[in-house]
Amino acid sequence: MTVPVAPHGRALPILSPQKIRGLKPSLADVVEYRKSGLSLNWIVGCPLECGYCVRHLFDNFEMKVPRRLMSDEEAVASLVQHKYFEPHRTPIQLLNRATDPMLPVVKPHLVNVLRHLDNQGLTNHVLIITRWRVEPEDCAVLNSFKNLRLTVLVTHSGIDNEKIEPVDSNIAAASLRTLFDHAERYRTVLYWRPIVPGLNGSDAHLERARELSAHAHATVFTGLFFRKEIAAFYEAYGLPLPYEDTARRKIMPQAAEKRILDYFHTAEHVTAPWGALFRKTSCAVAYAHGEADYNGHYGIRELCNICPQEQLALCRLAWRKPDLAEVTQDARELGATGTVEVTERAIIVEGLDEPPRYYLQHGYGYQCHDRAKPHHYRQHGRAPIGWKAENGTTTA
Repeated sequence: MTVPVAPHGRALPILSPQKIRGLKPSLADVVEYRKSGLSLNWIVGCPLECGYCVRHLFDNFEMKVPRRLMSDEEAVASLVQHKYFEPHRTPIQLLNRATDPMLPVVKPHLVNVLRHLDNQGLTNHVLIITRWRVEPEDCAVLNSFKNLRLTVLVTHSGIDNEKIEPVDSNIAAASLRTLFDHAERYRTVLYWRPIVPGLNGSDAHLERARELSAHAHATVFTGLFFRKEIAAFYEAYGLPLPYEDTARRKIMPQAAEKRILDYFHTAEHVTAPWGALFRKTSCAVAYAHGEADYNGHYGIRELCNICPQEQLALCRLAWRKPDLAEVTQDARELGATGTVEVTERAIIVEGLDEPPRYYLQHGYGYQCHDRAKPHHYRQHGRAPIGWKAENGTTTA
């Protein structure tokens, strides 16, 4: 695998307007609202070739050399001037869908954007996801930001099929340890993903993840995002299909989750039954920073049964059921149709796609769901593949 390194001091080139127009519109739009935050992706292209990468969804998996869509300064302006951005509140993700932010040619631009945001005095959560090399000098830079609440999530799968996971997982493991050992102002999270039965669910894989969890402020585990575009890639390259069907949501079978929880429950080095293990990214990030979950998952109580008691206490204090009239007014201004409902678990709306729902969710610190896409009991935010209905309860 060849990882590009830029000549000293030379910035990544910016794609011409003509080439940008040739990109899929969703890729050319540098700001996207995702559940874990307003996502800024002004650099596209990655040489790491992970078979399950979401770049398949943007038709740019073959774009191996990173290129900018705009300058770093323009990228910052696009973010902070976005209609859904709120200073000190909206969580931010940087470069999480089309490249790895710690690649040598990408890292200087990541740092430049972080510096611009930090110099504005913003205290928003900022999430960076990487599986590449992080050195002690990188940690010194990450510790230098004075305002941002910065979290580095290190993706580690342990998958040893090189056709699916060509990046040696030992790289991520070393980066995790380095980040944890040098953390002062930032926090680091073990992002254990994607977990796929038959690929990385052996006792050895589980023990490896449990050992690595001791070198992180929190651990979050999640399944495979298996869309039709990714399935097509697997078939074209003769890779074994992990599931017969694709799904809109991530796939984490019930048996796989139980196996993970049973394994972590017996860990000797933890101070709580499961340690700092979480089902949701924002829960892990919030715990690492000693705060309540900004996504309001506390309303979905079955998600919380593995959380440390001190984290439950923080989330319980912060969690407030919002006023129906106020929520209805806000939802209507965003374009909601039909009846707006506020249950003990979530705000339920109709006619809103993901960005305005996430805007409401982060604004109120309370889950916000689409009535047409209910979150089923214990499957919250997961595909139904590998799950059996327990009591039919849904959040909608």
